[in-house]
Amino acid sequence: MRVAIVGGGMGGLTLARILHRHGIDAVVYERDANRSARQQGGPLDLHPESGQRALADAGLAGDFRSAARPEGEEHRILDPAGRTLVHHWPAPGSFSGRPEIDRSVLRDLLLDSLPGGTVAWQRQLVAATPRPAGGFELTFADGHRAGCDVLVGADGARSVIRPLLTDARLSHVATVVELGISDAEHRHPDIAELVGPGNFWCIGVNRVLSAQRLGDGSIRVGISLRADDRPLAHYRSRRALLELFDGWHPRLTALIEASDSPPLPRRIETMPTDARWAHRPGLTLVGDAAHLMPPVGEGANQAMLDAAELAAALAADPTDPDAAIRAYEEAMFARIQPIAEMCARVQAMMLSPTAADDIVRFFTPRPAEPASAG
Repeated sequence: MRVAIVGGGMGGLTLARILHRHGIDAVVYERDANRSARQQGGPLDLHPESGQRALADAGLAGDFRSAARPEGEEHRILDPAGRTLVHHWPAPGSFSGRPEIDRSVLRDLLLDSLPGGTVAWQRQLVAATPRPAGGFELTFADGHRAGCDVLVGADGARSVIRPLLTDARLSHVATVVELGISDAEHRHPDIAELVGPGNFWCIGVNRVLSAQRLGDGSIRVGISLRADDRPLAHYRSRRALLELFDGWHPRLTALIEASDSPPLPRRIETMPTDARWAHRPGLTLVGDAAHLMPPVGEGANQAMLDAAELAAALAADPTDPDAAIRAYEEAMFARIQPIAEMCARVQAMMLSPTAADDIVRFFTPRPAEPASAG
């Protein structure tokens, strides 16, 4: 069984690693030139029931614990006047919650766990053609061709593989602008103290100003806005970004002023929460290619769990990959729909006019119900 995985993100690499542990060879085709070709984004909080479970299946739980930052689970939520609404401290050194790990560190951990040659770099897929006897013929932008028996699309939001299975349309639900502050502890100690070791959000009306501490001491700043028709170029101006937060406390807008990287805007798109497709032999999807959701903490975790469940199904009966794919897909559809619906609700809540009050209620534990006397 020759398995081709298109996309070298968390889902694709986790799948390749677990298949390798089961003695099933796979090739990961990645369009980047090498592992350092582009930045990998901010930290991830890995959940015990999904991302951490997948790493355990991959035999990498110990490596994860060595590289993760439990203190990164701390989160602070403020209002535009700078008042603290919520402040959560995790138990020191505890891995029982959702410890943070930088995306680049996790990707390197997975890459280093694979045999040499597993990842074929600089391979941008342009076509996947069914073969008469089963499987697919793959054609890449550089003219390279390869064949496979099982094709897995792990190629993200703009998946090339997805249209082979579904015509689900993407919806624009938000705009996000990312900036960065390097060496914050030394260059901007006041900002480093404000953000803390984990996640920081300031919740206003229809907009969020956020920040995340990375393991290298830098801070990733994010601006989240409701979807609009403005061109993305509008948000490349730091002045335009500051105007969005006119009247906010200066120590909050200092996050924008202190950034030393150019603003990077992008549209946030999602698939329908009930998206599914009819089974097609030798073909399936994992991660954002299968179920693109708002970025509220589930994307990478669910991609890695997809990979673990698909790998387990294929390893259970390598002689019947189609039965394995069918079983994986049915279980994945049932698991993902409620999670996608929850993510859509959280996304809408974060960018609503009443977001601050809603968030406080979301994070405030409900009092226990009194025990029944009967």
